[in-house]
Amino acid sequence: MNDATWPTDMDTPAIVIDLDRLDANLQSTAELAAKAGVRLRPHTKTHKSIWIAQEQLRHGASGITVAKLGEAEVMAAGGIDDILIAYPLVGRLKLERLGRLLQQQTQVSVSVDSYEVAKGLSDLGEHLQLRVPLYLDVNSGLNRCGKEPGEETAALAVQIAKLPGIRLSALMTHAGQAYSKSRADDCLEVALAEAEALLESQRVLRRLGVDVPDISVGSTPTSKFIGALAGLGVTEMRPGAYVFGDGSQLYTGLIGEEACAMRIYATVVSTPRQGTVIIDAGSKTLSNDSSAHRKGYGFIPENPAIFVERLNEEHGILSVPDGTDLQIGDIVEIIPNHCCAVTNLHDRLLGVRGGQLERILTVDARGKVT
Repeated sequence: MNDATWPTDMDTPAIVIDLDRLDANLQSTAELAAKAGVRLRPHTKTHKSIWIAQEQLRHGASGITVAKLGEAEVMAAGGIDDILIAYPLVGRLKLERLGRLLQQQTQVSVSVDSYEVAKGLSDLGEHLQLRVPLYLDVNSGLNRCGKEPGEETAALAVQIAKLPGIRLSALMTHAGQAYSKSRADDCLEVALAEAEALLESQRVLRRLGVDVPDISVGSTPTSKFIGALAGLGVTEMRPGAYVFGDGSQLYTGLIGEEACAMRIYATVVSTPRQGTVIIDAGSKTLSNDSSAHRKGYGFIPENPAIFVERLNEEHGILSVPDGTDLQIGDIVEIIPNHCCAVTNLHDRLLGVRGGQLERILTVDARGKVT
């Protein structure tokens, strides 16, 4: 879609989702999971949309993953009843909110990486006379949450498994370090290491008499290689950004432009000097997320030599090569570096099919950070 085909009743900046590309992404990832014999529990922090989550379930997802309790509340209110909160819940207020969710007959699991958080959840489970399912987070190289795999994780798991109000149901990890890799082969190595970190921990636990049945891997880049993990013991995967695609996947060759369902459309509002063009999309539209693989704040498929060089809140400053013919009023199409961050900046996304607006996609869980 360019300025010649841009509908006159659609203003910019606009976050546009190509619904045909979205459908293809949902279908292809569901097929990857099914072929590998692995459940798909997609991470909805990418889109924060009840409708898209329902579409993921329609394509075969077994449940969803969320980042925060507030997202879980929104998704449960939208009728989704199998939710993993992949974040430790700490404090009385959050436990009270989780308790209300559990009393609504919503199946909610929670990730932990400490005895203290598990104890709080166990106390809640005892109070409600149920056992809260827990996913134990394991560090597979991102160095965020989680103990080290093997003996260290097993020692914590043995402690947690003794708590009366919980059920230790899965080991999980997120190999987000895969985004820093520049080759598909390197991402495959991360995927194998991610799985092995969990499987090693599971083996140690079994020797200690503790059975944690499920092995849940995360990250969109490593999900592309789930077929290589078939039969190893992985039971679930939790990719998120696959739904929209973005520069973080495109630049490393994991996807092509045809898989980038999210595009940002912006209008040229100024051409103040040679080599500089200003568009009406700044950091409040594109986000400030950069990439290790490409300079700038997005990719312009019609002219990759143009860079989104700088961002102010409402201004995108493009560095354009000599001979580039961009005029005030022209429409520029941008693939963002990070689709998840873009989604959370906007109340709605425009769902387009065949160049025509088909539906407004409400970002239902926008700003749900608690």
